[in-house]
Amino acid sequence: MKRTVLAGIAAAESRRRALLVVTRLTDGAQCLLDAETCEGELPLSAEQLTQARSFLDAGRSASLDGADALFARAYVPSPRLLIVGAVHIAQVLAPMATAVGFEVIVIDPRGAFASAERFPGVQLSAEWPDEALARLGLDAATALVALSHDPKLDDPALELALPAPLFYIGALGSRRTHEKRLERLRAAGLDALVGRIHSPIGLDLGGRSPAEIAVSILAEIIQVRYRRERA
Repeated sequence: MKRTVLAGIAAAESRRRALLVVTRLTDGAQCLLDAETCEGELPLSAEQLTQARSFLDAGRSASLDGADALFARAYVPSPRLLIVGAVHIAQVLAPMATAVGFEVIVIDPRGAFASAERFPGVQLSAEWPDEALARLGLDAATALVALSHDPKLDDPALELALPAPLFYIGALGSRRTHEKRLERLRAAGLDALVGRIHSPIGLDLGGRSPAEIAVSILAEIIQVRYRRERA
């Protein structure tokens, strides 16, 4: 693999940007393709570009159609879960999500909640959610759950998350709480996007304890992730 290609892969990974490397197997010519650009010494036809971008969207590596022997290798960001609110549910959800392969970050400016004692081994951010999300970036491999039950924390996170390409957005709260939340988000100009929020959050498994709710949330996140990839 050429040095410029390796540098491109490293740059994409650092920015959590999906990338496809297409290689012609007969001579090693390559190009780098993302959602907007295609660069390199290997030209692709319009049909091959369309097919390659479908592989990119699905995070799939496979051969491209055509006379040449072309193989497309997908490099996609690892799945990430951003949890707003260092509450009891988050204490269970964070290690479970880590165990199934998610990078987990718990965001809560309340130091008494977001402590290493309550979240051993979990990445914590003491920033306000809008500051943390602006720094971390929001991409299609990221899920966000708002669990604080405090509009001062949840609302700013949802206002940034809704226009972003996250694959899952969920918010804890009763139906009445969620209706009030929707009113505030609509007032913020997000009426066309509020349907993206999963609330009541999680699959309806019938559980009530924090641990059971955490299981239902993670199950729904996994379900949505794989249904999207099959679409």
